[in-house]
Amino acid sequence: MSNLLLMFVVFLGSFVVGYLLISKIPPLLHTPLMSMTNAISAITLLGALILFSVPTSPVEKILGAMAIATSTFNVVGGFAITDRMLRLFKGKRHIS
Repeated sequence: MSNLLLMFVVFLGSFVVGYLLISKIPPLLHTPLMSMTNAISAITLLGALILFSVPTSPVEKILGAMAIATSTFNVVGGFAITDRMLRLFKGKRHIS
């Protein structure tokens, strides 16, 4: 159970540091930052999938499933929003 407590403390610490860092980012940099957080979420997704490759307790399975669901949602939604924002920078092509 001490491993679970350690993981929770690391998660809580990274949440606080991440929130403090992201809240100070100017709006102009949000699109590149979103692309980077998509990559980080993909790493989280990979880590959660690796968690299921070893014997785990039911609590760890639930936490792993939650990590898979939230990081998948973040990756898919983040790439969709990034793609939409990047399309705004492309001009409309005129057909002649």
